[in-house]
Amino acid sequence: MPQLVTWPAVVLAFIPLFVAVDPFGLLPVFVGLTRRLTPQERRIVVRQSLATACGVAVAFLFVGRYLLQVLGVTVGDFMIAGGLLLFILAVLELVNPKGTLATIAGDVGIVPLGVPLIVGPAVLATLVLLTNSVGLGPTLIALVLNIALVGAMFWSAEQLMRWLGEGGSKVLSKIASLLLAAIGVMLVRRGLEFIGWLRPLG
Repeated sequence: MPQLVTWPAVVLAFIPLFVAVDPFGLLPVFVGLTRRLTPQERRIVVRQSLATACGVAVAFLFVGRYLLQVLGVTVGDFMIAGGLLLFILAVLELVNPKGTLATIAGDVGIVPLGVPLIVGPAVLATLVLLTNSVGLGPTLIALVLNIALVGAMFWSAEQLMRWLGEGGSKVLSKIASLLLAAIGVMLVRRGLEFIGWLRPLG
């Protein structure tokens, strides 16, 4: 018999996914990575990032666990790979005065914004846990709500960029790159902790 979807279950799924997605933490990264883009290009990036994040998450929700089992890939492996990718992209952005990510408007919405920033290893691991605890329906609804919230914040980013100005956006761009590097290191550390190569901090 299909499991009924209740709002308490959706709320229970929404909160951990909200923490994993971290939409408020994503906003300065988005502004920093898209500061050189025109408003039209920025809107394209928003649509790409949301479509990529939603597609990857929903696909993983239905087939990801089985695919990982077949390939022998663990959540820890996902975290390490995603962390290394973010760290490399952040370093390239920091050392290149013209910027690396902001010059590839056709791809930045897919990588790194869609994956692994909006939907990364933490979100994928949370999806697996929530599916087992609250069910597929509430988890899917909570996922869509979180991605919609990210989209709403990205759409309002133009106002923030106008308020910051050129100088402020440049500073925010470098801060965003440092945040990307820090997130990358954090993911690698958590991946190593997950597979037992490091002891958890604290």
